[in-house]
Order: sequence, then C-alpha cells, then structure tokens
Amino acid sequence: MKTISVRIPLSVTAEQAVRLQALQRTFAQACNLLAPLVREHRCWNRVALHHLGYRLVRQQLPALGSQMACNAIYSVCRAARLVFQHPRSPFHIQRLGDKPLPLLRFADDCPVYFDRHTLCVRQGRVSMYTLDGRLRFDLALRPQDEEAFHTMRLIEIVLVARAAHDFELIFTLQSDSQSTVEGGDVTTLGASAAHGAGNFPAYLMVEPTA
Repeated sequence: MKTISVRIPLSVTAEQAVRLQALQRTFAQACNLLAPLVREHRCWNRVALHHLGYRLVRQQLPALGSQMACNAIYSVCRAARLVFQHPRSPFHIQRLGDKPLPLLRFADDCPVYFDRHTLCVRQGRVSMYTLDGRLRFDLALRPQDEEAFHTMRLIEIVLVARAAHDFELIFTLQSDSQSTVEGGDVTTLGASAAHGAGNFPAYLMVEPTA
C-alpha cells in the first residue's frame, strides 16, 4: 500500500486570500473549542469527540457549517493522536500517566481540512467551501497529478497557508499498488511520523497543565 501527497499551489486574488484567511481563523476557533474536551475527557476518538463537541461548535460558530465542524473534529483528533500517541512525544499518554493532559492550541493560520462535500475537483478546476460561499480556482495539474487522482483513493484534503497571500492544497491519496507516481509536486507522506520528540507543527501549541 502506498500513500502520497500531491501539493498544488493556488493562485488567489487579494480578496480571495482574505476569505481563505477568515475560514482559517474560524476553523482554528472551532479546534480551540474542542481542545478542552480532549483534555477533560482524555478523548481523541473521532466519533466520541463528535458526540461531545459537535453541538458546541455549531452553536458557537454557526457560520462554519455542519460539515466543516466535522472536519474540525477530525483535525483535533489528528493533532491529539500526534501529541498523545506518537512514541517520541514528551506528552505520550503513557508518560503522563494520571497527570492532567496538556491543552492543545491551534494558531489562526492552522491548516483547514476538507472532504468531498466541502471541496471537489472536476476537469482541473476546484470548488471550495468558504464562509461566504464557494470559491473556484483553476488548478495547475500535471499529467502525473491527473493520473494520481484517477488511479488512487483520496484520503485527505488540506488547505495550507505558506504566506499571507500564498496558499496550497495538499491531497493525500492511497493506492494498493506498489508503483510510484512521479512528478507534479508529489512526495511520499510521512504523516505524523515526521514529527518526533515534541517537534510539533508550528501551528500547534501544547500548553502543559500546572
């Protein structure tokens, strides 16, 4: 089984960048609403956290929408697994024992996770959910990218800000085949294993509990 990531830069106008930044901030707010539930209930199972926090996010941030609230839950569970289950994390659940869990904090420029309901790609054009309706972009897809989209299973979609007006989409795909998809900006995905010994992503802060 092979997992790869396809990174595609977005060409956005200043107005579009503002809309994407607003989506990032609201998504981060949703994650920060959920993070105390992770600490209190020691829970980062996606289904369980959905039951604990979905209604809270929908009540506090109605503009985010139902599906993006679910994606925020996914994002928090993903981050919690990295912090509390990565074997080299200083906050591994076994190292903490009965001590209170630290609090996760998500920066305003944290990645935004999408799914098939909130982002779709057709004929080299992407339609993306935002707080103010959908944005549409042309994607600079190379033939190798097109092949990956047609032959591999889509696992994850994330929007990342590289600078104030510089964004990219990262598509994670998986195949049972052992063949390698070359070109585009395609790299093998190390997933959370790329972060060791507390070297967490810059957008994710871990605040130990006194």
